[in-house]
Amino acid sequence: MTLYAIIAAVTALITFLMSIVVYKLALRFKLYPSIRDRDVHTKPTPRLGGVAMFIGVVATFGIASQNPFFKDTFADPGPILAILGAAFLIVLIGVADDIWDLDWMIKLATQFLAAGLIAWLGVQIYSLPIGGLTVGSSWMSATLTVFAIVLVMNAVNFIDGLDGLVAGVGLIANGVFLIYGYLLVREMGQSSFFNLSLLISAVLVGACAGFLPLNWHPAKMFMGDAGALLVGLLMATSAVAITGQIDPSALSAGPSDAGVVGRSQLLGAFIPIILPFAILVVPLVDFALAVIRRLRAGKSPFSADRLHLHHRLLDMGHSHLHAVLLFYAWTAVIAVSCLMFFVFQPYWFALGFLIVGVIVCTVFTLAPPGRRKAVEITVQSAEEGTEVAEDLARYDPLDEASVVRNPDAPISEDVVSRALAAGPESDPRNTEVRANEPQKDQR
Repeated sequence: MTLYAIIAAVTALITFLMSIVVYKLALRFKLYPSIRDRDVHTKPTPRLGGVAMFIGVVATFGIASQNPFFKDTFADPGPILAILGAAFLIVLIGVADDIWDLDWMIKLATQFLAAGLIAWLGVQIYSLPIGGLTVGSSWMSATLTVFAIVLVMNAVNFIDGLDGLVAGVGLIANGVFLIYGYLLVREMGQSSFFNLSLLISAVLVGACAGFLPLNWHPAKMFMGDAGALLVGLLMATSAVAITGQIDPSALSAGPSDAGVVGRSQLLGAFIPIILPFAILVVPLVDFALAVIRRLRAGKSPFSADRLHLHHRLLDMGHSHLHAVLLFYAWTAVIAVSCLMFFVFQPYWFALGFLIVGVIVCTVFTLAPPGRRKAVEITVQSAEEGTEVAEDLARYDPLDEASVVRNPDAPISEDVVSRALAAGPESDPRNTEVRANEPQKDQR
């Protein structure tokens, strides 16, 4: 595990240094798009963080290829080249979209092409980790792999709407998955702990950690579609690779193995398929809701709107930082709980952690708005052009003026009393009302 920690640290260092270089080059040559109607930020911000992350990933793969511990992983270069080639395609189309705002069909076609390249050169779902069920045919295996990768890429990209959100969620989710993969390999008694899946997870942890300092609110640079799609691609590929390498049915054991970590005839065979979905539960839920919402409205499932989960948290009155931390908390609770089910027996400790974690996260998510939130709600619901709306606009986290003025300035008692005395004409949390407003996207 020490070597994987070193791999992650090296990736983080390279990504961080390259993020600074890319940021300065973007500012010098004005490599950033103009402000769009749906954007909240008022200052043009580079969206090339995905380029720095990609360089960190490629460089670390090159370093790992010279390490004798990974000689078996690099013995067959086909899958490695496929992953890096697919990542290059995704970053290329992502950068083009971040600069020129491409049509969604072009982006989706490139995603299928990248996923197809990975499946074609050997990284596939050969068996479903449900009692060791084998996929019926090679074309079915390739099809499942392609759709799984494309699904995860879009799910991750959909939540890329707040500073530090995707980088932090990716760091937490892949950190848990790396620990799980290592324990699973040890559990299977394999002669080597060094494989492609764990290498991808460690590299991705480092890439997210290295980019996060420049992406923390207020962000100096966004990762853009290039970075979000790259994170989704590598997360999905890591999960696919580990399910293809290990037969989960071997985890089923008799009573004599009761003391061995994580062994269970019932749960052992299901954890490998539950955990990849568990660490992505927040992006997948947001993706599903967005697709359903847009199809019901007769729109493309990839059309932009301002009704994602992170937008709803802001509408409820949560600050930018609070909304991001809530996403981190939900991801950590679900992912760590699933890992505990694999590690601990009996399962009461893991179940207790899950229940308590969900309750705490729910309370903080639905907590009654405090004084600042009450002001924000009042401002958001005030009629446009009124004295109250103009005077207190800086306390609205969704208002462009809140970025220019200081949204974190102390709220005086006079401000609070005036805002509350004005009274909201309508509840801004009414999504039907807000859905008709001009659409904004935090990205």
